[in-house]
Amino acid sequence: MTSDDSHASAPAAGAEAKKPLVELHTDGACSGNPGPGGWAYVLIHNASGKRREKSGAELETTNNRMELQAVIEGLTALTRPSSVDLYSDSQYVLKGLREWMAGWKQKGWRTADKKPVKNRELWEQLDELKSNHEVRFHWIKGHNEHPENELCDQMAVAAREAIVAEHRRW
Repeated sequence: MTSDDSHASAPAAGAEAKKPLVELHTDGACSGNPGPGGWAYVLIHNASGKRREKSGAELETTNNRMELQAVIEGLTALTRPSSVDLYSDSQYVLKGLREWMAGWKQKGWRTADKKPVKNRELWEQLDELKSNHEVRFHWIKGHNEHPENELCDQMAVAAREAIVAEHRRW
C-alpha cells in the first residue's frame, strides 16, 4: 500500500485504546463533469476481517462530489467512534480534510482568494463526521492495482452505469 502520510485528527483523551480500528477505502467516478456519477466504499474491520461494501449514484453531479460522498457514506456507516485509516486516490478529498478545511472554516467557508468553498454542504458533513473519529489520511495512486481501490472504482462505475440505464428506461 502506498500512503503519503498518517496525519490524524486528535482523539479524545484515553479513548484511542477503546476505538475499533477500521480501514475505509473510497472512490468516486463521473462521466462528464458534471454528468452521471457514482461513489463507493469498502469498510474493513481489522480485528474481525469483516467487510462492508456499498455504492450509489446521482444523475447530475461532479467527480469531486462523488469522491466526497464516498467518504461521507463510509464514515456514516460506522456505528461508534473508531480509529479510521482512510485510503483515497483523491488529493482533493485528502488535502481538503487534512489541510484546507480549518482555514475555510476560519474564513467563513471562503477560499484563500475569498471565493465560496465549492461543495460546502458536503465538506460540512465531513467535518461533523470526522469529529467523531480519529482519522488518518492515506493517498494511494488510482488505477494502480490496489485491490480495494480497484474494487471501489468498479463499484462506483457500475453504480453510475446502473443509474444511467435506469434513467433511459423512464
